[in-house]
Amino acid sequence: MNQTAKEINKVTSTIILVSWKLIVYAVVIMLLYKGVTKGYEFGYSVFYSTAVAQEPGVNMRVTIGDDEKLGDIAVALERGGLVKNRYAFLIQSIFYEYGGTENPVKAGTYLLNTSMTSKEIIIMLRDGITEEDLDGEESQ
Repeated sequence: MNQTAKEINKVTSTIILVSWKLIVYAVVIMLLYKGVTKGYEFGYSVFYSTAVAQEPGVNMRVTIGDDEKLGDIAVALERGGLVKNRYAFLIQSIFYEYGGTENPVKAGTYLLNTSMTSKEIIIMLRDGITEEDLDGEESQ
């Protein structure tokens, strides 16, 4: 191989190496951007609870059994369209002291609305304000 071919190979190798580094850097930057935006969205949903729908929303009955776990309730609320993120709901439950030893999950049928924030839902579940309680208030 003559000197010119060696230099062309060296330049080509350098260009390929630089190209691969640029591709790796671009992928890392894209992943960081995605991670930061998703992290921000999650943090926002934990600390600033918003309703899934505007007023008047849709009423939904949620029945909680005696031995129901908080994680199962969070999944059911997310599937029912009452909360946007079950993990944010679980973290908010810790903040609002729901589902722990002091305020365990109370069985009953609850009338919830899609226009309620997750904070309002947690407080209603924590305080045990069931559909029967609401019906009693309306008849008085």
